[in-house]
Amino acid sequence: MAAWCDRLVGADWFNAASFGLIIVNAIVLGVETYDQALARAGHVLLAVEHVCLAFFVVELGLRFGAHLTAPGGFFRDGWNLFDLLIVCAPLLPGVRENVTLLRMVRLARVVRAVRLFPGLRVVIGGVLRSLPGLVSFLLIATLTIYLYAMVGWMAFGEAYPDRYGTVGRAMFTLFLLLSLDGITDAFEAGRAVSEWSVPYYASYIIMASYLLTNLLVGIVLKALEDAHQAERPTRPASSPVAAGVLPDGQPPPSGEPSDVGARLRELRTALDALEAELARQSRPPAGPSAERRPGGRRPKSGRRSAGARK
Repeated sequence: MAAWCDRLVGADWFNAASFGLIIVNAIVLGVETYDQALARAGHVLLAVEHVCLAFFVVELGLRFGAHLTAPGGFFRDGWNLFDLLIVCAPLLPGVRENVTLLRMVRLARVVRAVRLFPGLRVVIGGVLRSLPGLVSFLLIATLTIYLYAMVGWMAFGEAYPDRYGTVGRAMFTLFLLLSLDGITDAFEAGRAVSEWSVPYYASYIIMASYLLTNLLVGIVLKALEDAHQAERPTRPASSPVAAGVLPDGQPPPSGEPSDVGARLRELRTALDALEAELARQSRPPAGPSAERRPGGRRPKSGRRSAGARK
């Protein structure tokens, strides 16, 4: 049963059907925002909603059935827990009575499409992995904006109180300048007060708009790379394919990992054994003829022994 459920939930047509029903559910949610459509076909939309919910329950049961041999594996998967929460949330007291929460839960079903595509899982995993780095980035960005806001308050607070009258307004103005939208007007307005506004805004553009933005991009790219490496299926090193040989002795197919070093060591051992065998076969046989010296002479020790026998 577990193997059958695993094959079913892993089939391409099953994933395509799941994705199609998720899209249908999203369309139904969008159509319900129109009062005229809701008044004309409200019962049809409700029936489609119930069909989608029934399929999601069946899908969740099949995914649990794929872990019947080890049920703990089902709860160790974060996506399974997410699906379980989304399916069971409308049944909880306090959620089914609240229309807003119920719509939010129904809207969250659209996010289930992420689990059906590895590329989307990599993106979501990269975003989650980048959260610790984003916290550090926000601290550095906040500190930088705060320092420049204090300088801007001292330099332009009296001339432009609506922008730099307080440190909060100054931080908000500098935050809007991160996109470089209106930076030309800011330069012109600052030069009307002091020429020191040129290095002030120039250094802020370099520090905030360029360095901090590139730092943010680097954090996200590193997290996406780690998520991509984690998404790749790993094969244990002790498996026949990882060792470079299949159970029937054939080499692994193209694209399968193999231990090249182990195969080279095996080949070197076979060559050493072959060389030893050739050297043993080319060695002259031991016998009376092997005792003769070049020129047909026998060793002196042989003559002495012959004389002694005489």
